[in-house]
Amino acid sequence: MTPTVGSGHDMSEGTGMRTDAAALVKSKQRVVDHGEVFTPPWLVEEMLDRVGDDAERIDARVLEPACGSGNFLVAVLNRKLATVQARHSGSDFAKRHYALFALMCLYGIELLPDNADECRDNLADAFAVFLDVDDDDVWARAARAVLAANIVRGDALTMAAPDGKPITFAEWGYLGKGRFQRRDFLYENLTYRAAFEVEGSLFAGLGHALFTPSTTYPPLTVADLAELGGER
Repeated sequence: MTPTVGSGHDMSEGTGMRTDAAALVKSKQRVVDHGEVFTPPWLVEEMLDRVGDDAERIDARVLEPACGSGNFLVAVLNRKLATVQARHSGSDFAKRHYALFALMCLYGIELLPDNADECRDNLADAFAVFLDVDDDDVWARAARAVLAANIVRGDALTMAAPDGKPITFAEWGYLGKGRFQRRDFLYENLTYRAAFEVEGSLFAGLGHALFTPSTTYPPLTVADLAELGGER
């Protein structure tokens, strides 16, 4: 995973649905306590335009270290899903699996529990709308399982969860034929690995050899993921 910062704010971003200045904060106290200020949708889109094609690549892994309610991540997901539609609309099987893989490549860290819940909800809703499924559908339940692993509560600066344990992320791969691979890594190790893999670095290309996953799971199908549910 190569972390990509979405906003650079100390704390949370918004849903992308807020338009007036008063709605850029939930409360003055939250601004004082957490530095929470929401980013307007037009600025989100302008920032993503500057990223270029990486914001639209299905397999581009994007980490928002202060994801808030997910406005950056939802905007990236919508761009990825547009790519899925353009490339795989001829096959419903491929379209659905690559849409889930696009979701798997998005990650967020958020300190406040209500924001983290909203972020998962907003991403799940965008995914469900794209596939035209309801909350009980196997694809929607699989998406919830992915989001439970990918959107975590914690502090990106200390790299720790609220209980003090190191933040762990699931790195997903699509193996083809409807099977996905999950490998868990410590967030700290992923950050170091990104530095090793910078183009031109003496250690470029050695990241996978130097940093091993803490856990590797057997290949999973959509049905397997749906059975896991949405609890982390």
